[in-house]
Amino acid sequence: MALVDSLVKERWLKTPLFIEAFKQIKRKDFMPKDVEVLHEINEAMSIGYGQTISQPMVVAFMIEKLEPKPGDKILDIGSGSGWTSALLSYIAGEKGKVFAIEIIPELKEFGEKNAAKYDFIKKGITEFILGDGGQGYEKEAPFDRILASAAAEKIPEAWKKQLKIGGRIVAPVKEAIVVLEKTSENQFKEEIYPGFVFVPLV
Repeated sequence: MALVDSLVKERWLKTPLFIEAFKQIKRKDFMPKDVEVLHEINEAMSIGYGQTISQPMVVAFMIEKLEPKPGDKILDIGSGSGWTSALLSYIAGEKGKVFAIEIIPELKEFGEKNAAKYDFIKKGITEFILGDGGQGYEKEAPFDRILASAAAEKIPEAWKKQLKIGGRIVAPVKEAIVVLEKTSENQFKEEIYPGFVFVPLV
């Protein structure tokens, strides 16, 4: 729990519900056995296939910027280990829904297996999908929130189209985190936070 306490102390985590999610959803449950002893370390860790479980500080920052709420319909792109999907599922709660999309079959299975340690899949809150997150997930659009955990060259048009008015996208673009808020059908308010490193979106 020292890790979560330090994220709170350093103000990466501020919102009570998000702090609760980080305390309840153990990062250790989403890490490969050979590195799970390192779960309290504030660094990204390899989960194989050229992908990582993101640095906790970065996940905290992105979730704070995403501002998910109970009852939200959320698309989690590049779900990888399943950790962010589980955090978002905890926040969205029983009236919410999280669609976790992953392009690498082995990681989709890994993430799903990890998230199944909690009851989100059984309760119908979380659904894991094998697919190209770069295209979003048209079938279930529109979404209240879209989170991506791998860096694109720019925010795909599909994501913007699949977002509700008033909704938010938080995604890495090159070496920055971009926050987009949809203010009308074709207009977005953009904030850019440079200085982050992510694996590329595949």
